[in-house]
Amino acid sequence: MLSIVSTLLWGRTEAAQMLQFLVLKHDEKRVMVKRQRSYDLMLDSACEHFPNIPRNAVKLQTDQLDICNGHYVDITPEIWRDIVYLLTVVEVTRGEVISPVNVPWAFSILPDYQLPAPSQVNNKDSSKDGGKVTFNVVYPSGEIRSNKISRSTRVDTVIANATRAVGHCPTDVQAIWRGEIMRGDRSIGSYDIKNGNSINLQLRLDLGSMRVAKPVIYLFSPSDIDVSVKLSLIPEWSLSVIYPVVTTEDHGQRLEWNVHTHQDGSLTEHNSGLDVSYLFWEAEANLEAFPHSLASKPQPVDTFNPILNSLDDTDSIVIPVDRVTVYLDKSLKALGLHTEARTSFITYWLPSIMKHEYIALRFVSQVAYERAASLSISPQPDIMTRVFMLFRGIPKEHLANWSNAQMQAEKDVAWWVDVVGVDPAKAGDVALFRVLEWGGAEVPI
Repeated sequence: MLSIVSTLLWGRTEAAQMLQFLVLKHDEKRVMVKRQRSYDLMLDSACEHFPNIPRNAVKLQTDQLDICNGHYVDITPEIWRDIVYLLTVVEVTRGEVISPVNVPWAFSILPDYQLPAPSQVNNKDSSKDGGKVTFNVVYPSGEIRSNKISRSTRVDTVIANATRAVGHCPTDVQAIWRGEIMRGDRSIGSYDIKNGNSINLQLRLDLGSMRVAKPVIYLFSPSDIDVSVKLSLIPEWSLSVIYPVVTTEDHGQRLEWNVHTHQDGSLTEHNSGLDVSYLFWEAEANLEAFPHSLASKPQPVDTFNPILNSLDDTDSIVIPVDRVTVYLDKSLKALGLHTEARTSFITYWLPSIMKHEYIALRFVSQVAYERAASLSISPQPDIMTRVFMLFRGIPKEHLANWSNAQMQAEKDVAWWVDVVGVDPAKAGDVALFRVLEWGGAEVPI
């Protein structure tokens, strides 16, 4: 019986691995990679492992389906999702390269480089084709460079030439405008970009690599009461871990806990009968659910999205890693976290923080965070405090790009109270029904 069970488990494990991975092959080289349901992400992977083939010349082929009749056949983007789980090996070949035409450019970071222009843009431009716009490009390192280009220039051309100037592969980077990904086949003029605006360049994330870690929810009531706690995430997030375990809905985007609160701060979850100190959830970024931006759909200025987590020189502080614990303790205390919550917060993130020399961090406003992770509690609390931190490591050689953030680190930590939008006095009033949540995410460098 043990042998049969072991064989079944082995078979299931092997089947799971086959669904998760496939092999890319070009000439004699073979590479096992993550299977991507997105055709564009699969091309990105091919470009990464076979950099000698330009992206616009990459073709994916297969001979594994009966319909191929033993011949290698090109796989088109529109059928990729229909067949991706039927394949184990994909042939990467070099097709014909479409030669670009020239357009007028004035691009400050590449003064000696003639930038290739895109092919014809098939969308309507909201601005006059002949005009130019001057805007800032904010790099992942925090560096900001000014650019003046024709409004008819395509976004993918802006990305390609900006990233090559600093040694990044264009396929590893996406452009962010008003909190959403810009489409590469759109022109700059089709977005409502004005002189002096900024576009952020962000490294693409592997599906699930951005993890929103350990948001925990405390409920403090002056008397014992029954409480419903409903959490609803935007499609770009999917719940990965919850405790106490309850049923999730909408593909892991919604859940409800029903608990009984106790005056000592502990909770009893009705379904399982478990006694807990807090409610716990984690989520992973769901990259394939992320919508590309539409020029007609402006985002609120205060926008937070797990896939587009970012920090820059204007909204963050930068400090050496040996100062982080004291800074965090003071900041979290100012934001209303009690001693146990502050200790748990810092010790949870400390191993990740200690991997770096310098840290950039910021706290997200409650309004923006609520748009991404809505929390509905009944009966309604007298005060709800939700503290979410973003942080990333800063290499010493990039500190010059974070001069303002270093100055902001010297400010009184009380300024985060206004940024986050909390009421520390009410958050500490034991006569009130209070809710406290803390969590965070590390932004990839």
